[in-house]
Amino acid sequence: MADRVKEVAVEEVVNIKTQTIRAARSAAYLYPLRGIVYFVSHRDLWKPLTSKLAPTMTLGLGITTAMFLFTYIPQMAVMAFTSGPLAAISAALLVLSESSTLFTVLSKTFLIEDALVDTFDGVLVSKNTTNLVSEGRQIKGGSGIMGKLGKLTKSPFQKFTPNALIRYLMYLPLNFIPVVGTVMFVILQGKRAGPAAHTRYFQLKQWNNTQKQKHIDEYKAAYTSFGVAAVLLELVPVASILFAFTNTVGAALWAADMEKGNVTADGTAPQLQEKTKKAE
Repeated sequence: MADRVKEVAVEEVVNIKTQTIRAARSAAYLYPLRGIVYFVSHRDLWKPLTSKLAPTMTLGLGITTAMFLFTYIPQMAVMAFTSGPLAAISAALLVLSESSTLFTVLSKTFLIEDALVDTFDGVLVSKNTTNLVSEGRQIKGGSGIMGKLGKLTKSPFQKFTPNALIRYLMYLPLNFIPVVGTVMFVILQGKRAGPAAHTRYFQLKQWNNTQKQKHIDEYKAAYTSFGVAAVLLELVPVASILFAFTNTVGAALWAADMEKGNVTADGTAPQLQEKTKKAE
């Protein structure tokens, strides 16, 4: 039995190492960064964000403030037994993660869902993949990127599900393990967030569950790489609303590259590092 346990452990370590190498090679973690550059340089994409900015900023600030006021000290006291001198930092990261999740649940469900869909579709239009967008909404002859977007003909992103919340609560205790636990927590969250970022893309492609899962499995490491970068950006208090939009832009840019066949087996477009260094 001991030998079998050792064998399984070794296999798991090798698997994690392999997936980590593949994730790094994919460079898909650069798409969220590219999304920031593209968003900043295309003012027309700001419209969905600015229309929701006031209520979402208020919600984000309120949630983060309340979480630090009522949960930071108790959680730091508990983590003092597991993290020692790092308890203050670990507890702060945990509260930020909790605040981010609450904000994501509430804002994406009640405030910005349609705005994120408009942003995703707008990027696809700007990258000359209008035919794909037309599978999920009407396309008008208006001026500017957002002016071309007509009425939705298919429902937008999948809302936050109970299963996702249950997984989050299951992974939450990992944060009580100093440093390593927090890193594992972010990676596990990233594995979920990566494929979720392409929910609209899968919808526009009209893929069934089997087709979606096959695609996700094919680019598993790349999706985790993208998801980890996106999760880390959305952990930033208050500014997480901005990064929710820029991550959506990054996901749409990646989808456009996939649609044009400019994506390698690793899951990213060749020369992405060079492209990211330049203003779009």
